[in-house]
Amino acid sequence: MVHRGRTVLLADMNAFYASVEQIRNPALQGKPVIVCGDPARRHGIVLAASYEAKAFGVKTAMAVSQAKELCPQACLIPPSMRTYIQVSVRIVELLHQFSPLVEPFSIDEAFVEMTGCEALFGPGPVAARLIQERIREEVGVPSSIGVGPNKLLAKMAAGMKKPNGITVLQEADVPDRIWPLPVKKLFGVGGRMTHHFHRMGIRTIGDLAHTDPERLAHRFGVIGRVLHQSANGMDPSPVDPHSLDGSKSIGHQFTLPRDYGEESEILLVLRELAEEVASRARKAGYAGRTISLTLKGTDFSSVHRSRTLPEPSNIGRHLFTAASSLLDQHWNHQPVRLVGITLSNLETDEGIQLNLFEERDKERRLAETMDQIRDKYGTNSLFWAPSLLGPSVFSDRNGKIGGHRM
Repeated sequence: MVHRGRTVLLADMNAFYASVEQIRNPALQGKPVIVCGDPARRHGIVLAASYEAKAFGVKTAMAVSQAKELCPQACLIPPSMRTYIQVSVRIVELLHQFSPLVEPFSIDEAFVEMTGCEALFGPGPVAARLIQERIREEVGVPSSIGVGPNKLLAKMAAGMKKPNGITVLQEADVPDRIWPLPVKKLFGVGGRMTHHFHRMGIRTIGDLAHTDPERLAHRFGVIGRVLHQSANGMDPSPVDPHSLDGSKSIGHQFTLPRDYGEESEILLVLRELAEEVASRARKAGYAGRTISLTLKGTDFSSVHRSRTLPEPSNIGRHLFTAASSLLDQHWNHQPVRLVGITLSNLETDEGIQLNLFEERDKERRLAETMDQIRDKYGTNSLFWAPSLLGPSVFSDRNGKIGGHRM
């Protein structure tokens, strides 16, 4: 159901990967930090830059070599994907304290439907300030929050003032604040679509808003109509919490910080997602027979494929093996922007018959022991060797995040 007079928030974590690293290692506070692949690789890419590094012109997706020229004093840190995923989960849990309708949009963004919650937390801007302060106090990450009557305007608003900004956009603001922007700034318009629009003489969001929707539909199909609505500030989509019923499925997905086109990059993300989903299943007391892989590209293409295991499992290695096999079979090698793994066809862990093979039982007990150690000593106390991209990727540094139980 879509409400009239809605209040929707989009919480956007600022320089997320770099902010997490600064929290994990207090010595990095106030210093330019660049999160990237192996710094020794010639063609490495910047995954995230702290605001101290951005002040020198460093940008996401920039070549590391160029970033080092702009900011030679920057601290180069390899990514800790498992930590970022777990911090993201923690933030979503915190947002659920403000509304039952929370929709994770990417690893560092989530929509919150505040309609009907005004009596508890006040109007949108007031609730946004409360949420921003709670995220800072309990997680330590800075955030910017957009407030609007729908998801589109909340998303657009969140990007207007960073870091630590709160911006309100109403439908009446669209002509003055949205239409003058370049069309590439409209949510949902990527580089390829921008090129097509430019060839049609569409340069600004206002140009798109005033283009005949039938012309757009003829050229681009349903996407043309959707983007025409977006250019006019309209978005009827509800905040979908994707609240996975533990008895049906357990999964996690997020949008990547840039397009991933290398198989090795995607496999690294899949490994961490598999471990996260498996750990959540174990803690919930479930194991599943069906593994699903979701991939989405910036061109609106998507892949969703599943595989059934010979027996139910909640072991990360089993989930990763199935997901990587699905990737090998169904990925068209086009750049990927969203990756997800879901475990379904669940049954209670207690009902699973003990496997006759001792090795399988050892693996199960090892996974449970790892859960206990991470719960007690922090998420970075143990890691799998294939996920190690550098000497300090998962090392505990007694930072705020390392102490959270997620």
